[in-house]
Amino acid sequence: MEKKLKDLREEYLKIPIPKELNDIVQAALNEKPRKKPRVGRNILVSAAAALLIVTASVNISPAAAKAMSDIPIVEKVIKVITFVEWKEEANNSSAVIKTPAISGLENKQLEDSLNDKYLSESKQLYKEFTDSMSKLKEGEKGNISVESGYVILTDNETIVSVQRYTDTIQASSSTESQFDTVDKKNEVLLTLNSLFKDDRYLQVISENIKEQMKRQMAEDPEKIYWVEDDDFTAFKGIDENQNFYINEDCKLVIAFNSYEAAPGYMGAVEFVIPTKVLSDLLVGDQYIH
Repeated sequence: MEKKLKDLREEYLKIPIPKELNDIVQAALNEKPRKKPRVGRNILVSAAAALLIVTASVNISPAAAKAMSDIPIVEKVIKVITFVEWKEEANNSSAVIKTPAISGLENKQLEDSLNDKYLSESKQLYKEFTDSMSKLKEGEKGNISVESGYVILTDNETIVSVQRYTDTIQASSSTESQFDTVDKKNEVLLTLNSLFKDDRYLQVISENIKEQMKRQMAEDPEKIYWVEDDDFTAFKGIDENQNFYINEDCKLVIAFNSYEAAPGYMGAVEFVIPTKVLSDLLVGDQYIH
């Protein structure tokens, strides 16, 4: 046991820091302190960059994961990890952007494509935040809060479902999410279309969601959904690109971002679709039952 733990520690210490992160860290370490800086737009950008904190938390390499598999009470594979995190505070504004990564898939093409997508999304979000800061006039407050992260919604023997979310507060608040569900045995990314025999599911799910919306509004007057037929903003139905995931109870969940199906105060909303409504349309009961 002691030898395994020693080997594991040595393997962990060998994990390289990504070059981009290493460059940022070195730049921060080499920067000399300045006395009484003037506050201006260019100085603001430099100060904001100096406040950037980057942490790489790549948990273990495949070799280390294999060593851990023989240690009691430790899971064999760590499937979703925090790859990198950006934190910044400036001009009464803040951003916390946490990027996930999928680890342990033999299908490296799928693993790399997902991880590249996650990193690209985080970089774009961080760029949008810093661009907003750089456009502020001297002494102006940004009053922006951005928090982005991820949640492992389901992780069982068959699938792993991951939600990436972004909460933004600027005058009003909004939440946007994206979801990925991976078949761990066949190592493929599930799409909504792939779960059903044909496109009849689009109308069936849409009608069920409308029924749930109307029932919820009847039971709770504080709930409002855009579902009335005479409303030009009314929810018409889902399409094949609709956000979805499969929950821990093996039920299909349809998800909407803020303002997509309801007023902003309702936030992001979700609807669990009863499996009995879908049973005749499903390709099989491997994922949903």
